[in-house]
Amino acid sequence: MLFWILVAVLTAAVAIILLYPLLRGAKAAENIRAGEAAVYRDQLRELDRDLNSGLITPEEADYARAEIGRRLIAVSADEEETPKPARHHRFSEAFVLLVLPVLGLGLYLTTGRPDLPSQPLEARLENPGNDMAVLITKAERHLAEEPDDGKGWDVLAPIYVSTMRVNDAQVAYRNAIRLLGPSPARLDGLAETLMAISDGVVTEETRQVLEQSLTLEPDNPRARFYIALSMEQAGRPDEARQAFEALAKQSPADAPWLPLVNQHIAMNGGAPAGAAAPGANPAAPGADTAAPGADPAAPGADTAAPGNPTQQDVAAADNMSAGDRQQMIRGMVESLDTKLSADPNNFEGWMRLVRSYAVLNDKDRAAAALKRGLAAFPPAGEQGRQLLALAKELGIATEGMTQ
Repeated sequence: MLFWILVAVLTAAVAIILLYPLLRGAKAAENIRAGEAAVYRDQLRELDRDLNSGLITPEEADYARAEIGRRLIAVSADEEETPKPARHHRFSEAFVLLVLPVLGLGLYLTTGRPDLPSQPLEARLENPGNDMAVLITKAERHLAEEPDDGKGWDVLAPIYVSTMRVNDAQVAYRNAIRLLGPSPARLDGLAETLMAISDGVVTEETRQVLEQSLTLEPDNPRARFYIALSMEQAGRPDEARQAFEALAKQSPADAPWLPLVNQHIAMNGGAPAGAAAPGANPAAPGADTAAPGADPAAPGADTAAPGNPTQQDVAAADNMSAGDRQQMIRGMVESLDTKLSADPNNFEGWMRLVRSYAVLNDKDRAAAALKRGLAAFPPAGEQGRQLLALAKELGIATEGMTQ
């Protein structure tokens, strides 16, 4: 019953707000006409006084009286015609008072759920189910009461990232690090949120966070990649290439980040490193075995990741000019694009394709690839949210793709 009382009160309030301009407008028009008529009557009286005082001749008085009388008649005619606008206002008033409430009630009964019982926020917090928004609200209430719960901040930070609340994620990561101490996962998460806030730029603060992560885990590939990226963004291609090449040599044969690393190596004037290129670290996990389904004649070829360079590609790239090498990379990316068109159910492939086009500075194709990827993995799902997060990190427009 309380719900319907609130609905009635809100409906009445909206009706008053809509009716007020109509009522006020009619009253204002009536006041204007009455004021004009009073002015013309005053002019007639003043005209008679001027005539009696001899200030004007009778002919001038007759002419002026005729003109003032004409204007007074026009105002009086407007007053007589007021029923027409009044009828128009009455129709508008009836529409506001009757049709709008009935239309709103019909829409609610059709599309709403009047049969559902009232469920206050407290009740939903007690039994949130799979409602992510309620789960986050519950966690936030808990942390508001116990702000020194480091585990709570540690759990909430990646959830903020998945829901695109990067500013809140930054605060959560900082609190988790302050309370629980730094760890590679927390530091990398903080670095990525800082990059998201700065539109993909590795700032000096971000670099310091990444270097701290490397002191805890020297072989951390994510931190090493972003530090190499910071060198590239700072206009130091030689240092960036060497850092990317070192990361490629350290990486396992089936590392999913290798194609992206190879693209950055090529962008900075180097030859893409194969997954099993000479000099790779044999002790690196997975470096001594080919990826599942790989051609034995092409060590390091990764059929699970279409578009990856084979060892033959790497050997050929050594003798290419920078332009030819770039063309080879584009060919591999287009090959990946073609394979995804035939088999779109490859989430890692879409992530790789969007990032590849972005690295090649082809934002239009990156946006098109993102749209196609979201058709296969809708934004409402976890994989779709990851695609959107990647697009935001790379500065790709997502307008119209989030639904």
